[in-house]
Amino acid sequence: MNWHAIRAIYLFEMARTWRTPLQSIVSPVLSTSLYFVVFGAAIGPRMQAIDGVPYGAFIVPGLIMLSLLTQSIANASFAIYFPKFTGTIYELLSAPVAWWEAVIAYVGAAASKSILLGLIILLTATLFVPMQIAHPVWMVLFLVLTATTFSLFGFIIGIWADGFERLQVVPLLIVTPLAFLGGSFYSIDMLPPFWRTVTLFNPVVYLISGFRWSFYGVADVSLGISLGMTLVFLAACVAAIGWIFRTGYRLKS
Repeated sequence: MNWHAIRAIYLFEMARTWRTPLQSIVSPVLSTSLYFVVFGAAIGPRMQAIDGVPYGAFIVPGLIMLSLLTQSIANASFAIYFPKFTGTIYELLSAPVAWWEAVIAYVGAAASKSILLGLIILLTATLFVPMQIAHPVWMVLFLVLTATTFSLFGFIIGIWADGFERLQVVPLLIVTPLAFLGGSFYSIDMLPPFWRTVTLFNPVVYLISGFRWSFYGVADVSLGISLGMTLVFLAACVAAIGWIFRTGYRLKS
């Protein structure tokens, strides 16, 4: 394992975050804070508690997960697409660096940024709504697994994209709607039986449900199923990236 190469790529990607703190950190935190102000502090006290949890606190895990999904994809997709766009991808392909070492570095950096952002948003949420974390170890586990999984997914999008517009297609038209419809602002138990069944085909439901359980001990689906679905998606992303690098699919375009 070439740890020097992994460390070099990782630190380079992390340095880009510190060079653009307004775009990388401040902007996502402020936009998420608006949800806390509107739905948590303003509307929350007027809403009925869900599963014994005040509404303002109930939506916190969903909002953190929403930000985590979008930022993980954005960070990882841009990290691998930009070298393709500028042509520096050839330096990576010709260097004595295995494909899995490059993936570890790029995905590790993207996941680290997203986890840091998620923790900052969590601290920010405490300023607006009272909340607790019943299972902190499980909370960290879901945070890390989700950030890693969607960073891998974003890496795949970055390889697939042939323009900056394509980088936004999946996050804006697929991931964000799935997150909003996956129980970020409500429990799926509140839906009619038919729509609840349909919602169970949304993979984001299991991520949000498991993450919310780590806070309040309540969930729409069991913890085992949530964890299992997350690991399945993680394995699928790893397998897809392995196929991409073995075949050289669009790495040089």
